[in-house]
Amino acid sequence: QVQLAESGGGLVQPGGSLRLSCEASDEILSVYAMAWYRQSAGKLRELVASMYINGLTNSADSVKGRLTISRDNAKKMTVFLQMSNLQPEDTGVYYCKIMRRRDRRNYWGQGTQVTVSS
Repeated sequence: QVQLAESGGGLVQPGGSLRLSCEASDEILSVYAMAWYRQSAGKLRELVASMYINGLTNSADSVKGRLTISRDNAKKMTVFLQMSNLQPEDTGVYYCKIMRRRDRRNYWGQGTQVTVSS
């Protein structure tokens, strides 16, 4: 059973930084793509940033230059979301999604709350 473990959320003041982590269990074997989504109160879940196995990345216009997806080069099944200059509109539950390589099946993390408030 593949499991994803997220960590790193919390409360931060505007302008502050956080780093989210998401690690997939060994059962996933290999990864095709990784992504971070967020869901704010009253809104649909939206894509924040994604990364493919070839290193290609993409991010939403609203977070460009502030939220950056990366992968642990040593632990291939771990993805990070480095968040800087956080703003109140970044508040929400952040979910990681990892797509398994062999069958393109998606797995989701449990979500971690990020609150940006003074």
